[in-house]
Amino acid sequence: MYVKTTSRKTKSGTVRYLHLAHNTWDAVAGRSVPKLLYGFGREDQLDADAVRRLVGSLSKLLDPAAALAATVEANTELDFVESRPFGGAYLLDQLWQRLELPRIVTALGARGRGRPRNVEATERALFALVANRALAPSSKLAAAEWVNHDVRIDGLDPIDDDTCYRAMDWPHQIREKLEQQVFDSAAHLLNLEVDLLFFDTTSTYFELEDADLPVARDEHGLPLPETGDGDGDGDGVSMGGFRTWGKSKDSRDDLPQIVIGMAVTRDGIPVRVWCWPGNTGDSALIRQVKDEMRDWTLSKIVWVADRGFASAANRRYLRSGDHHYIIGERLRSNSPEVKAALSRQGRYQDIAHNTRVKEVKVSENERFVICHNPEGATRDAAIRTQLTAQLTELIEGGDTLSDYERGELRGRIAAKPGLNRYLRTTPAGKLRIDATKAKAEANLDGKYLLRCSDPKLSAEDIALGYKQLLEVERGWRDMRQILDLRPVYHRLEERIRAHVIPCWLALLLIRIAETTTETTWPTIRRELDRLHLGTFTGPAGTFRQLTELTKAQRDLLAKLGIPAPKKIIEARTTPR
Repeated sequence: MYVKTTSRKTKSGTVRYLHLAHNTWDAVAGRSVPKLLYGFGREDQLDADAVRRLVGSLSKLLDPAAALAATVEANTELDFVESRPFGGAYLLDQLWQRLELPRIVTALGARGRGRPRNVEATERALFALVANRALAPSSKLAAAEWVNHDVRIDGLDPIDDDTCYRAMDWPHQIREKLEQQVFDSAAHLLNLEVDLLFFDTTSTYFELEDADLPVARDEHGLPLPETGDGDGDGDGVSMGGFRTWGKSKDSRDDLPQIVIGMAVTRDGIPVRVWCWPGNTGDSALIRQVKDEMRDWTLSKIVWVADRGFASAANRRYLRSGDHHYIIGERLRSNSPEVKAALSRQGRYQDIAHNTRVKEVKVSENERFVICHNPEGATRDAAIRTQLTAQLTELIEGGDTLSDYERGELRGRIAAKPGLNRYLRTTPAGKLRIDATKAKAEANLDGKYLLRCSDPKLSAEDIALGYKQLLEVERGWRDMRQILDLRPVYHRLEERIRAHVIPCWLALLLIRIAETTTETTWPTIRRELDRLHLGTFTGPAGTFRQLTELTKAQRDLLAKLGIPAPKKIIEARTTPR
């Protein structure tokens, strides 16, 4: 089928007419002859709009790229303008949609003070920040640059850093409702098991010379509205800065920090995060966490926490509401219960994951389970041997030193807790290896002690449940190494708290991807970011096309139940 031109002579000259024609075979003549299908009229009076409508109608029958290429002259080449990684952002966006986060964010943004003017745009910008954390963590200014030039996010126009800040500030205002609705959606979608909830804290430091100025805070560490007196003497009111000095879990006690807490399911899904001033101790935090999750209509829960939360007050509080706990106990606390548990005889039971367990009877209200890891015992013995050998070398010849010099040596050793544990001083002031202490430590090699208030859990379930606390530690590790929780490029407390929310949402998405595919996120990210989106332009317009999916990419998407993306993402003709 083609356009055929015919000519006709008139008094005013030659007139050309255009026709839509195609060739048919004339058996009598033995040749192809043109058959006219439609007449466009005189060439000089051609209705260009009618032709354009016809071309547009016919183009609908073709692939977008083929339709665009069909309108380009045969001797005109398309320009390859750019190529952007596509697969990682596409996967995260599909999980984001599956968790109904667009509906949740837009619904919460439709009401309340301080709500964004354009809720849909805010939702897309928030997703962009979350995707940036998971794919290329950076500051908000760099995140805007990344969105505009280095990735393709559906439904998002070019943004600036102010848009990123607004998208981060709004979720902070609705944090509690957002966290609960996200948890409800994830629990329904993933059929989460929340019979065990794991809680732990970490700290992140700031490279500052001085801590923040103290302000009045409530018992949860939140700033109180200014009342004018500023004395901080009210019930539950204290004075303190947000970024301040405390016991650092990054071994940076010399720098101000904040404390961050996280609750995680047995599958490693983070369900909620908290922030506290940097000098907040672990002891009372779990009570606040339990109170704030009381309204989430959860069924009976067994709280699993590390030994930093093992105070008697915490244990009593966790048992309220028909809940129970599994908490690690300090073996070197010298408490009567610990001494009684370690002195009880009994036979160990082998369980999975290279662990042996033995339950001992100490109390009528609590159960105590001693866990033993043979590999850990070998490692502890090797470390102790190394420390005692190092200590022996340090104190060798100490008897010939003066009292002053011996005191200096004693002070240097005291600054090293590992060595100081095995040092004793004789009545005459001589330095010796404490063989009794070394023997007592040998009895603790590879062991840890657990308390549990649930009478129905087996000793094996108690031990395995506690070992799953490593999922929280893995979450902190991924927060630091993959999502770059630190450095935090913010100064205001509200912005620092708001910064944690995209990190939590990013961890939620990547943990869902990992648990479903049984593949680590760095592997998933590396493979899917090889799926690129190319942009081509020509005289007739622009189209964007994906590279071919590899088998590994198809397998990852199939495991997640995500449909393969369309090959042609966009086709746009240039207006004439």
